Amino acid sequence: MEAIRRRQLIDAAIASIGRYGYGEATVQRISRAAGVSSGIIHHYFGGKDELLEASMRDLLAELRREVAGRLAKATTPRARLEAIVEGNFAPSQFDPPVVAAWLAFWSEARHAPKLARLQRINHRRLLSNLRHAFSAVLAPEAAAQAATGLAALIDGLWLNAALSGERNIDEALAIAQRFLDRELGDGAAMKRQ
Repeated sequence: MEAIRRRQLIDAAIASIGRYGYGEATVQRISRAAGVSSGIIHHYFGGKDELLEASMRDLLAELRREVAGRLAKATTPRARLEAIVEGNFAPSQFDPPVVAAWLAFWSEARHAPKLARLQRINHRRLLSNLRHAFSAVLAPEAAAQAATGLAALIDGLWLNAALSGERNIDEALAIAQRFLDRELGDGAAMKRQ
């Protein structure tokens, strides 16, 4: 029952953030959306901040699953890079309440040390995965620069799609593919030198 209740409260927190925004996603609104008393939030999480941290962890876990599932099928460095990009643009990452929750968490991470820590872990994981894939075909310095560039491109394209409301995922993927074409086209020669 605890796992079910925790899942129910996390889903309600994400839905409340999507509907009301981070600051207005109160314990009362979240508990009402979950169909439970507000005391249940305190019982399972200790309070709103802990529930919202658990919600961010849940979003990060879903993103990790999206990327890992694609990476498991990738057999080349290029395919690994594409898997990372595609995982970040998976349909689950563009569900409207999820978009609102991501935007709220990124904003709040500047002021909440626990959320900032989760954001740093997520960013380091992204960079590490990208560097690993790029390092198979690029020299170390070029791989690090390409990873930093692609990470920034992923974040920027995602943010643009999320804020525009258009969510043109195909266009974002095409832009990332062109970045990979340029980096890997020039980089293969660099690795051989």
